[in-house]
Amino acid sequence: MIRRLFNSVVETVLQSPPESPVLPQCFVKEDTNFGWLSNLSPCFPVCSTNIKILTEPKQFYDTILHHCKNSCYRIILVSLYLGTGDLEKQLVNALMTNEQFQKKSLRINVLLDYTRGSRNEHNSRTVLQPLLQQNDKNCSIFLYHTPVLRGLLKKFMPNRYNELIGLQHMKLYIFDDTLIISGANLSNDYFTNRQDRYFLIKDKKLTDFYCGLVDKVQSFSFKIDKNNSLSFASTWKCSPYKGSKQEFIEKAKNIIETYLNDFKEEQNKQISDNFDTFIFPTFQMSQLGIRQDSYITEKILAGAPKNSKFRIATGYFNLTNQYMNTLIHECQAKCEILMAHPKANGFLGAKGPAGGIPYAYSLIADKFRRQYEINGQQHRIKLLEFIREGWTYHGKGLWYYPPNSQYPCLTMIGSPNFGDRSVTKDLETQVVIVTENQELRKKLYTECENLYELGLPADTQRKVPVWVNTFVSIFRSYF
Repeated sequence: MIRRLFNSVVETVLQSPPESPVLPQCFVKEDTNFGWLSNLSPCFPVCSTNIKILTEPKQFYDTILHHCKNSCYRIILVSLYLGTGDLEKQLVNALMTNEQFQKKSLRINVLLDYTRGSRNEHNSRTVLQPLLQQNDKNCSIFLYHTPVLRGLLKKFMPNRYNELIGLQHMKLYIFDDTLIISGANLSNDYFTNRQDRYFLIKDKKLTDFYCGLVDKVQSFSFKIDKNNSLSFASTWKCSPYKGSKQEFIEKAKNIIETYLNDFKEEQNKQISDNFDTFIFPTFQMSQLGIRQDSYITEKILAGAPKNSKFRIATGYFNLTNQYMNTLIHECQAKCEILMAHPKANGFLGAKGPAGGIPYAYSLIADKFRRQYEINGQQHRIKLLEFIREGWTYHGKGLWYYPPNSQYPCLTMIGSPNFGDRSVTKDLETQVVIVTENQELRKKLYTECENLYELGLPADTQRKVPVWVNTFVSIFRSYF
């Protein structure tokens, strides 16, 4: 089915001007038609056996540690931040003692968020300093700074709260020709008892693509030297927080859009019908004017026919109004949404207003429940809460089951939470994996089942402190 689909789609893509693609319907009869994705994103045909699903934080950590020790020519680590504990320091030590790094044949490239990576005196930057001091010729560390945090906000907004304005939130871990894409950061909780999703994909073209994308983001990010000082590349003259905000945004947007469009045009000439699995990277960088991921997500949700099913996961339930309306009024599929129980929310017990965030998510979920019940959709939409003793929950993404099918044929995995932050403020990426391979579909099913087995029917009507109602009405788009 997918091979027939892509033969026709390639003809459409090549005949249509790239700047105004003709998008076919998402679905044709009972067959799922995702061919329109290749009009919007580079398409990477891959061997299904080259995709491995990791399931536990320790497996995620052990895999990353192994590759840090044994990679041969490139390591790219893209995360919100790197923690400061013993496990994180073991990762840095593995990089420093990598034989190829010591021989200067391995390049290490790190991209983190400026505000999160600089929080407190002991932070991601200080943990990474030994790498630069050992070999700053083969190691580069960059910090992305949002162009929206400037002026009085930058001057007076305290650490931690300044992270509300916008972040580098992509989670990509590349080792030679292997990509691990996840929602997990590089810190202790994500290595021990914070549940997430993690896909390991071996494919040179896909890793080359993401390496190029990271390089483009780094071209307008701060670079750290071995003295922990910051500078820009000699070719970049715009500060994200000084001078013209619009100039920074336009130039950064042009760099990313040009790269994505050029790569897509070249890559999609080579779509092969010898594969049964296809990967489409998506990106959301709204503060730079790039909104590809939310557009693709909405089309996937809106196009689902009767007798199909979505399972959607988000660590923080804060669906945009657009996503809520799409699920209620356009989507015809059954939909089960798994979110964190307040006890599985990483903000539980936090000091100050952050301590109310778990209840804020319950309040937003209750608003959504009332909306779909008013519209008579309670037979089709269900809310569940992940709870596991001693664990927190950070999993995100979705699985799509075609009509009357036991196994999903599509999944989305990456950093977005489908909420206002992901759509409007942060740099995000995920991949859409479409497959007709039965073994991979069974693995997707098992991954999904294992998460949902820990889900209970959501109690969205639990008692919420009065002040949280006001907090949500004012600050909803920031968390």
